[in-house]
Amino acid sequence: MSAVTDTVKPQVAGSGISGSVRDSLVVAKRNLIRMTRIPEMILFGIIQPVMFVVLFTYVFGGSIAIPGAGVSADAYKEFLMAGIFAQTVTFATAGAGAGIADDMHKGLIDRFRSLPMARGAVLTGRTLADSVQTAITLAVLAVVALLVGWRTHTNIGEVLAGFGLLLLLGYAFTWIGALIGLSVRTPEAATSGGLIWLFPLTFISNAFVPVNGMPAFLQHVAEWNPFSATVAAARELFGNTIPGVPKSVTGAWPMEHPIWASLIWSILIIVVFRTLAVRKYRNASA
Repeated sequence: MSAVTDTVKPQVAGSGISGSVRDSLVVAKRNLIRMTRIPEMILFGIIQPVMFVVLFTYVFGGSIAIPGAGVSADAYKEFLMAGIFAQTVTFATAGAGAGIADDMHKGLIDRFRSLPMARGAVLTGRTLADSVQTAITLAVLAVVALLVGWRTHTNIGEVLAGFGLLLLLGYAFTWIGALIGLSVRTPEAATSGGLIWLFPLTFISNAFVPVNGMPAFLQHVAEWNPFSATVAAARELFGNTIPGVPKSVTGAWPMEHPIWASLIWSILIIVVFRTLAVRKYRNASA
């Protein structure tokens, strides 16, 4: 009499790029479903940038001089909106970091480790889902901007390209948030760590005030700031620049070629911080 032993082979994750993409999309779907079940996550994410639009437009709009236009509320609206859009997509960094830190704290990452899936898929799926939420927020914010008087002066293709660059910057910064979320112990620490460096990054830039009013050393910092490059690129693609006004006060290459600079900065940030975040994830789950 012979015994028959059934051997159950472990499931193997899909190999190569296709398997990693599939796993990333599954994780992204999971996070998007979670967002729909907690609508206040999207609601609160929309309220803050809308408040910035209204406050900056009506509080500062008639008091800040724009090169080539002087003190003009209408000129400031067109100057401001690209900066507000860029601030909105970069502030999503804090949410991304807090979400990943929360998953780590609750042990969800350990559950993902037991599944046959690509290692980087957990982080990639999370950042993709955060980018979808950011796109929704950006769409609502654009409508609000139109209501307060902001206008574009280029064709639809250039306008969409401008929003594309903004979303690419936002996606790049979510990888910084992912690294922060993996490096701290609590979601609260991830939120604080995700915001503390964003304030100098966004304010020492060309987003809210012209660079020519800054001290000379800050002008160089502002014009080599990746954030400033995307803001300048968005303004150019939206047609919100003033003809005849120099693009740069220091001759910085990113300001002279903002579209290319924005692409290069965003891709560089993604490559560097995705590599660091995935490595940190692997070490944390080893």
